[in-house]
Amino acid sequence: ITKTPPVSFYLKKAIGKDKGSSEPGRISGGTIKIEQIKEIAENKMSDLNASNLDGAIEMVKGSARSMGLEVLE
Repeated sequence: ITKTPPVSFYLKKAIGKDKGSSEPGRISGGTIKIEQIKEIAENKMSDLNASNLDGAIEMVKGSARSMGLEVLE
């Protein structure tokens, strides 16, 4: 079974950097807009363990925060 790339791949591509923050929570690794997160969630919907799009968006937002990215609403 071939799956889509990991969420972190899409997040790094969206912000245009090779990696997130080296110290998440202390140093910002960049910013990402909610529209970009929604697009990533739509692409990954088949692979994520979410019942609807809102749940998938929350999963992607959590991944972004754990990479040290600031989510702009």
